[in-house]
Amino acid sequence: MKKGKPTIHDIARSLEIDSSTVSRALSDSARVSKKTKVRIVEKAKELGYQRNMIASNLRTNKSNTIGVIVPRISRQFFSRVISGIEETAYKGGYDVVIGQSLDTIEREKNLLQTFYSSRVDGVLISISMETTSFEHLEAYKNHGFPIIFFDRPCNVAGCTNVLIDDFKASFDSTEHLINEGCKDIVHFSGPQNLELYRQRAKGYMEALKKYGIEIRDHYIFESNLMQEDGEASAKKLLKLANVDGVFSANDVAAIGAMKYLKSKGIRIPDDIAFAGFSNELISEVIEPSLTTVNQRDVEMGIAATSLLFEQIKNKSGKIQQKEMLDPELIIRNSSKRKSTI
Repeated sequence: MKKGKPTIHDIARSLEIDSSTVSRALSDSARVSKKTKVRIVEKAKELGYQRNMIASNLRTNKSNTIGVIVPRISRQFFSRVISGIEETAYKGGYDVVIGQSLDTIEREKNLLQTFYSSRVDGVLISISMETTSFEHLEAYKNHGFPIIFFDRPCNVAGCTNVLIDDFKASFDSTEHLINEGCKDIVHFSGPQNLELYRQRAKGYMEALKKYGIEIRDHYIFESNLMQEDGEASAKKLLKLANVDGVFSANDVAAIGAMKYLKSKGIRIPDDIAFAGFSNELISEVIEPSLTTVNQRDVEMGIAATSLLFEQIKNKSGKIQQKEMLDPELIIRNSSKRKSTI
């Protein structure tokens, strides 16, 4: 036998059968008997044969692989969504390829192109903070590949969004701060080009309206919500009079602000109460522990993957535009002012 990677022709010659029979057997075709399949598979293992999956995908236009794009795998929320995706994909006989955009549209576009070239059967994506136009997503969908958005909603015709109720979660968080005695509440907001951060800002403002509290634009700080943004926002709020509460659109910025304020002698929650969003692992172990929102991350991954499989199996089926999961407010020590007064 010639040197190099073994091929189906090498298997065929070893067994003295046609290469077409080998190819069909390795594709589990019903046209090949079970006995012959067993012989071919055993010989393939013996020779160290590995299928050229890319070539196979090009022939069948199916890879039994789905692509996942998240902003940052390091965020506990996204890693837990991925665990729900992988669990569901494994049960369905699919492999998962994961990429992170690092919240840049350029990386997002490159990942989508890579997935398209690899002929993944569908894509699950939480769009980047920079994504304000959707041509690259629409082009992927228009090539016949299903795409489902999760966490960060995206208005692409014929695509499904799997979300939590960001408005309700933010309303409940702000209302909780008000019920704890806060009247001058700052909101750390994410980029307003993203619908989820617009909904979180709306929930904050609606709660203030309900209790007759003035909405002050200069009490809303917009940033990318990284830890350094939280520290910068803490410096800004110290220049305002009488701030007694903060609702942050994520935990990371909240924790950055809390660390800075504590270093300046601000007592939390006595002086300023905090509520975050996303239930990062660190939010439970910092001092004081951070009140936050459970986004149903694993459930979101399971739901998004299940819906993607439905669309892969029936591309002409009815598209469900939105699936909404109920959030859960987790009350911890960073907001418990009444018990400390």
